[in-house]
Amino acid sequence: MKKNRRFFAVLTAAALAAANLSGCGGSGQNGGGDAPAQAEDASQGGKEGKGDPGELNIYTWAEYVPQDVINQFEDETGIRVNYTNFEANEEMLAKLETSKGGDYDIIIASDYIIKIAADEGLVKELDQGKLPNFKNIDPVFQNFFYDPDNKLTIPYGPGIPLLVYDPSAVACEITGYESLWDPSLEDSLALMDSERVVMGMALKTMGESFNTEDPDVIRAAGEKLMGLAPNVRVLSQNQTQDYLLSGEVGAAFLFTSQVVLALSQNPQLQVVYPKEGLGFGVDAAFIPSQAPNSDNAHAFLNFILDGEIGAQVAQQTYYLCPNQASYEFLDEEFKKSLVISADDIPKGEFIQDVGAEATALHEELWTEFKSALD
Repeated sequence: MKKNRRFFAVLTAAALAAANLSGCGGSGQNGGGDAPAQAEDASQGGKEGKGDPGELNIYTWAEYVPQDVINQFEDETGIRVNYTNFEANEEMLAKLETSKGGDYDIIIASDYIIKIAADEGLVKELDQGKLPNFKNIDPVFQNFFYDPDNKLTIPYGPGIPLLVYDPSAVACEITGYESLWDPSLEDSLALMDSERVVMGMALKTMGESFNTEDPDVIRAAGEKLMGLAPNVRVLSQNQTQDYLLSGEVGAAFLFTSQVVLALSQNPQLQVVYPKEGLGFGVDAAFIPSQAPNSDNAHAFLNFILDGEIGAQVAQQTYYLCPNQASYEFLDEEFKKSLVISADDIPKGEFIQDVGAEATALHEELWTEFKSALD
């Protein structure tokens, strides 16, 4: 879920709690990390295909990798970065399948889609000998379903979507997803435009998993979601928090980064951990199986795993920081804006692939719901 935009989706008391769990800071002269691979090593990256040894091709959401981080990498290594963006994970996967993983060197995408790509043989195993800063990854953010052995990815943007409301603008108590169906919230909700996340919200009110494949249960969730339509004023993927901040809506279901941004501008907003259960997700970086500049890709991954660089990334994307060497470099104001405990992470449920039949049914019901909002 670009990322001031989508699931899974941070708020960081988690980063601080995670620091207590795993230790914080790191050694070395380069911000808690070892120096990134030098350009002369990276220049071998073209040996695997049609790559340019002086280039790195990144494919992810628009503006997800901060431009100043890209500039610094280019200055330090002499490698030129070509940045291409996609709008949706599914768009990325279709492109990756067509090229057989040969057009890009690094892709940053969501956990569930990485699992599909890996199962199709489109993800390259990392050479950890080229990633001395791999040790900086907080173990809290490793060993997940899409990469159980930590051989394929590095975590980039973990997060948890939450409910946020303005207590001066709503007449009901909001304690969880079910509260959003309250009639007093008519035409007063903003939701992220994310099919599986919002459908998952309805499933959770029924005591079901985000990942059920039972068509009867999925249809029942779709019917329940239709009952929410009168309360929904805004369905938006980008900057959804702005509708809450402007007073156009009184409550919102937001991606992690949007929650952080909203609280930074209005500390009086209230955050709700839905009693029905949390979702959790990770955007991660991987190298496609036929990446033309694999060595350059390793150099960049090692670069962003540096402690200071990792802090820059976290503070500009507003997601949880998965780099334990970065915690000492995070600004105090940023730390205060984060509201998740690391203890909450194991309680969250990942959204995962549910197979072709259930996916098609989700798409059908989501289309019906969006039509009801017109």
